[in-house]
Amino acid sequence: MIRLTEIKLPLDHDEDAIGQAIVNKLKIQPEQLHSFNVFKRGYDARKKSAILLIYTLDIEVDNEADLLTEFEKDQHVKVAPDTSYKFVAQASENITERPVVIGFGPCGLFAGLLLAQMGFKPIILERGKEVRERTKDTFGFWRKRTLNTESNVQFGEGGAGTFSDGKLYSQVKDPKHYGRKVITEFVEAGAPDEILYVSKPHIGTFKLVTMIEKMRARIIELGGEIRFSTRVDDIHLDDGQVTGLTLSNGEQLNTRHVVLAVGHSARDTFDMIHKKGIYVEAKPFSVGFRIEHKQSMIDECRFGTNAGNPILGSADYKLVHHCDNGRTVYSFCMCPGGTVVAATSEEGRVVTNGMSQYSRSERNANSAIVVGISPEQDFPGNPLAGIDLQRKLEEQAYELGGSNYDAPAQLIGDFLKGKSSADLGEVQPSYTPGIKLTDLSKVLPQFAIDALREAIPAFNKQIRGFSTNDGLLTGVETRTSSPISIKRDKTFQSINTKGLYPAGEGAGYAGGILSAGIDGIKAAEAVALSMLENA
Repeated sequence: MIRLTEIKLPLDHDEDAIGQAIVNKLKIQPEQLHSFNVFKRGYDARKKSAILLIYTLDIEVDNEADLLTEFEKDQHVKVAPDTSYKFVAQASENITERPVVIGFGPCGLFAGLLLAQMGFKPIILERGKEVRERTKDTFGFWRKRTLNTESNVQFGEGGAGTFSDGKLYSQVKDPKHYGRKVITEFVEAGAPDEILYVSKPHIGTFKLVTMIEKMRARIIELGGEIRFSTRVDDIHLDDGQVTGLTLSNGEQLNTRHVVLAVGHSARDTFDMIHKKGIYVEAKPFSVGFRIEHKQSMIDECRFGTNAGNPILGSADYKLVHHCDNGRTVYSFCMCPGGTVVAATSEEGRVVTNGMSQYSRSERNANSAIVVGISPEQDFPGNPLAGIDLQRKLEEQAYELGGSNYDAPAQLIGDFLKGKSSADLGEVQPSYTPGIKLTDLSKVLPQFAIDALREAIPAFNKQIRGFSTNDGLLTGVETRTSSPISIKRDKTFQSINTKGLYPAGEGAGYAGGILSAGIDGIKAAEAVALSMLENA
């Protein structure tokens, strides 16, 4: 099979245009083309009046070897790679130990699924509830301000990614095509087929709920076990080797292989492992606000007269600005046609995040606009100092919002002028339970405020209207990534604790659903190979 890349066609091309483009590219007769498959479809919207679709195609033709020789110097004509997943191991009958996966977000989900598919019958421990009960608790908090600290946006089946835009793309290097395995499993669990080929696939919260349930059922069918409302309170060690766990119900669980996939908000777990002497170090993360505009404005700016085209969908953006004070401000977790959501997992604190459904049909676009911070410059000393800073900022946001889980907010124009907001403009807030208009400069350090005030007008040069007076900022965004890294070696084990496999976003090795799923696969492979070696 041959892979063709960079096949460009008009946005409104007819259904025969792809086949004709293949024939033209390879200079062959139509009858020589047997079949083709769209591997990826993106778009080039730099010229808004003439947006192009860009295809990557896998094709079957006569005389493939001859064509590959003829086009050997053309980087856009190559042998199609084999993207199918190959299992690295299969459990033997004499293995009695069961590996344990802590956490059932995207990383834990795929670590557990892969271990189950390889026959290792994992036990998966999730401190939160199963996804439908968790959804009830989360919506209950948004509507009634009743927070369940063990069942919320951060904790529960599916992890934080369940209440997000459901993005399924990543910039991680993936030479073994693990990302294809992740997306294929999602499609088998009910995700739309288009996520296999669109350049920026997403799913949305409600579709994720059903998919996660089906994947859970598959793990159980393969001999895995999943325990909800079960927090790990202690890790047992013997001479630097994991030997078991103590669970929140007091049960002792014996195992020598543990995948730690707890996500970026398991602060009590981070504290526990640090006290146990498991090596942890602080890492950079980012803080800032959520920014909201009318989605129609973003669509028109990005797509011009093509705004609303169903192939293009709701427009997104990705922005970066390097500030005069040495800081970098960038957009993060942009949610087209979405809502800003309350994402705290601790009482007396306010945290924002963004979420979209599959349709991306809500009136507002939102994104985090954040400033990078580092341990060396902003929270030196204790490896857990980043958590202390997060909590301080979240507590300040809680108090500024009225100490009732309303979020502090400010019009963009007022923020740039340095004055408190009194009335809303055209952009209506999507955050629930509610917002309180105030002065957001009281929430973040001055260097961050200065950087944001410089960056937002700069972003207006790329997206006209970005610094509009009526746009809305809501705070505070602190959970952009884990504030710690749990270092591991080439075997995927902690550098000073054998049998512990730190993985995913909480350990500092992923950012988003796809990269977390990929890391879960890698951790599962490492566990499987170790268990076979030590059987």
